[in-house]
Amino acid sequence: FTVGEFFIKPTWEEVDEEHKGMKMIEIDPGTAFGTGKHDTTQLCIKQLVEYVKDGDKVLDLGCGSGILSIVAKKLNASKVDMTDIDPAAIEAVYDNFKVNKLSMDNVKVEAGNVLEDEKMQAEFEAEQYDIVVANILADVIIPMAPVIPARLKKGGYFITSGIIDFKEDQVKEAIEKAGLTVVEINHQGEWVNITAQKR
Repeated sequence: FTVGEFFIKPTWEEVDEEHKGMKMIEIDPGTAFGTGKHDTTQLCIKQLVEYVKDGDKVLDLGCGSGILSIVAKKLNASKVDMTDIDPAAIEAVYDNFKVNKLSMDNVKVEAGNVLEDEKMQAEFEAEQYDIVVANILADVIIPMAPVIPARLKKGGYFITSGIIDFKEDQVKEAIEKAGLTVVEINHQGEWVNITAQKR
């Protein structure tokens, strides 16, 4: 299937003529969440296509299979850091980067909980990112919102989804309360993307 300028397929499918000129991502359904098929992942991919510029530094919170970081790398991000609380995700990320022939140079992936791990928080704050992307759940994004601004450069974007439609207002409120300016809200199915900027 296609999302924006990307053609996403499992490794065992051939590329047909129609999609040969597109940016390709190969990803198999595996132990870690994220084949790109889910509405929330597609919402995030579309926002990454819109906002990632060449050379950007990207932080992917709750990276799952690593699909959003793969998108960021294919959009010429210079550095990608990832974290997930599930150790299986870490293994999946290495596999998926390899399948997509992407180097792990300037790519870091860590298992841990960014809400509880102060060392991890300090590490990400020291970096400061152009883009922080989180495709998690509303109930995780709300408590996470206050730690996001310190990890963003001025002018940087927080791209988020995993938000079921009836939680949209709560998440928007939490993001604004953290000091970010909401610039875009998009819907696909019953899911919501909120993109906000540090001004």
